[in-house]
Amino acid sequence: MERADVVTLDKRHVWHPYTAMEAYIARTDPLVVVRAEGPYLEDADGTRYLDANGSWWVSTLGHRHPRLVRALVDQAASLAHTALAGITHEPASRLAAELVALAPGAQAAGIAADQRLTRVFYSDNGSTAVEVAIKMAAQYWAQNGRPQRTRFVTLSGAFHGETLGATSVGGVPAFRDVFGPLLFDVVHAPSPAEEGGWERAFAAVEQVLREHGDTVAGVILEPVLQGAAGMQVYAPEFVRAVREATRAVDTFLIADEVFTGLERTGARFACDLAGVVPDMLCLAKALSGGLLPFGATLATERVFSGFLGAKDRALYYGHSYCGNPLGAAVAREVLAVYRDEDVPGQVARKAPRVKAAFERMAATIPGVVRPRALGMVGAVDLGGGGYLANGGWRVYEAARRRGLYLRPLGDTVYISPALNIPDAALDELLHGVEACLREVAAG
Repeated sequence: MERADVVTLDKRHVWHPYTAMEAYIARTDPLVVVRAEGPYLEDADGTRYLDANGSWWVSTLGHRHPRLVRALVDQAASLAHTALAGITHEPASRLAAELVALAPGAQAAGIAADQRLTRVFYSDNGSTAVEVAIKMAAQYWAQNGRPQRTRFVTLSGAFHGETLGATSVGGVPAFRDVFGPLLFDVVHAPSPAEEGGWERAFAAVEQVLREHGDTVAGVILEPVLQGAAGMQVYAPEFVRAVREATRAVDTFLIADEVFTGLERTGARFACDLAGVVPDMLCLAKALSGGLLPFGATLATERVFSGFLGAKDRALYYGHSYCGNPLGAAVAREVLAVYRDEDVPGQVARKAPRVKAAFERMAATIPGVVRPRALGMVGAVDLGGGGYLANGGWRVYEAARRRGLYLRPLGDTVYISPALNIPDAALDELLHGVEACLREVAAG
């Protein structure tokens, strides 16, 4: 099929995510990706683009990593799918054991047995991984003597997914306001990345827990880095303080590491930067290396034990493809590649270059402000217009002309490439972003 024919069918029938469709149909010439390899995407017209955000943050090992493809093909040859209700299989069982062994606090001494992350509940993606945690927390309290605990505390700017429960605990107005009448009761504290620092944000969380802790089912955070809010970085001390505050009133801490998990921030989990063990931890995106949807929610033995006993205490929740053999096999191979190719070491070597480059951009390009970087994420702002602003899209157009796929978050221009991006490609990316920002600044 010719490229133009693909675009015609697309504009006639496809409803795109996060896209103003009237403008898209009228004016957008979309990328028509026909293949991808490593950090690059290739358009049907033959143009190659450096993928600056890992295709919505999932391809942390690049596109079509040969070991991941082989794991997928090998698993499909024997068992592609089976339900997980009353059935098990080797990939799901072995992956669960490996995730538990990697979890925050797994190797630490002095942590009570019931406070360790020992159980894994599978789902399809990041939104459902969060939805699982919300339901676990709410049901736990409902059937363990504290049914009044139905509220959640979250942060301004939070993004936790697209299902209604995940939307409820989100804090980006553009994503949640229209659904307001359908959402459950949530307390939104200031973001610790906002002016006033983490102490101001913690004071708000602590006040809610101190005055209304008996109604709070849990506090949910994107630890240290809020992605969709505009790559907002905040102090690990905030996460530690919240962990202590939730312990003081005996409620749950849910860590949404769908974006931050698996070395994105320069640590295995962002919780490790704060030295905390949450009660639940949500994973997806990097977990399956960009090959297929797959999610997991880790829970402590305490949470798990709250569902034991009579049949009506079970967690009646699940998805047709939860824990599917293909996803579990690929996820196991992702973890193996991280070990064998020393992905943590690669991040440690590359992260300072990302940080230095974004600081230089802000210091030398007019109108570029608030440089920030953590691990393999770097970002700057072009103003304060927020998610619906257009500043970043001018940079997007300049980037596309230079062979970069650089999707912004409104006025925030950022990168979150494959963690194993080759050095030459990383240089190409950083120099390209800088050149695009200078072009837009020059008018």
